[in-house]
Amino acid sequence: MSIQQNGGKDEIEEIPPPERPPSPPPHTTFAARGVHPPTFSAFKPRDYRITSTQAMNHVAWNCDGKKLAAVGIDKITRVWTPQKSMEPRSASMFTGGHIDEVDYVSCNPTHPDLFCTSSQRDRRIVFWDARQSKHVQQISLKFAPMYTNYSPDGRWLLCASSQHQMYTLTLGKTGEETKEQWRLSDKDPVTGTTAIFNHSGTGLVLTHISENVFRVLDFPSFEVRDHPAAHVGGCLAVALDPRGRYLATGGQDSIVNLFDLEDWICVRTITSCDYSISALSFSFDGEYIAIASGGNYIDICATETGTPLHRVPSLVAASTVCWHPSKHLLAYCGQTKAREGGPPSVAVVSLFGLVE
Repeated sequence: MSIQQNGGKDEIEEIPPPERPPSPPPHTTFAARGVHPPTFSAFKPRDYRITSTQAMNHVAWNCDGKKLAAVGIDKITRVWTPQKSMEPRSASMFTGGHIDEVDYVSCNPTHPDLFCTSSQRDRRIVFWDARQSKHVQQISLKFAPMYTNYSPDGRWLLCASSQHQMYTLTLGKTGEETKEQWRLSDKDPVTGTTAIFNHSGTGLVLTHISENVFRVLDFPSFEVRDHPAAHVGGCLAVALDPRGRYLATGGQDSIVNLFDLEDWICVRTITSCDYSISALSFSFDGEYIAIASGGNYIDICATETGTPLHRVPSLVAASTVCWHPSKHLLAYCGQTKAREGGPPSVAVVSLFGLVE
């Protein structure tokens, strides 16, 4: 297995520019608010290609932004320190926790070295500490976990199954245990494909791949507070503004909606994408939203106006996208398409923005 940095010679299909919406109200513009956006057009994607017939499934930054974790391709979790190098030999390899392909990685929001990985095929969630090579804990499940997300205090974990049931795991001690362990909670699962906690950990937003609404729930009671209509044909992605102003949802209708968190009213719609939305991410300052879709590009739009700022060309239709926790730096991943008579497909991990 080899990895290469793309030198810019790969053929990338011509990507149409996004349609520009009508001019936004003057008071919402960057100039009126004294915001100086990065010159996104000055950056070029850095694409790291890994020879493989499988895709890189998911990437995630740790909480201090010094590490980037990636899973897919095989049973290995790779963790890079991008400021030093993204070369293969510089990655820390975490093995032995899974016996099949790994689908998802989530980083603990309270500790820079803690993370967990999940695999639908071996039906395991594995917890890791980056300071040691062996996994900390391994949990075998009766369902196939395809998505995980930590609570803000790092003591709860949401886990969605391949049957779109949302389970919860909790960290604690039972009986005479001297060490805290993760275990499946006794809460009945609720229907959902993806979910995120609010910033205080007292509420959840759940989406479902075949529902046109999202649900707002209290946590840990799971009492439903609201269920605003969001998309035609299913809600696929969700992200929460770090400033606590907006919830973003993306759907099969290729639209991104921004909802006010007080009244759950859609205050802004972004229609620049041409494909169903696969992932959303707000920048650390909340000013920008990155959108991954079925197209070979990442759209960066202004949160307060919905205006498209830059379309990042990508070698892949990214399965995920995530902003760095303190820099205007994006990470995303996926797999190139094999072309008849052309090179075989490869897995790709990409960075866009200022690494240093």
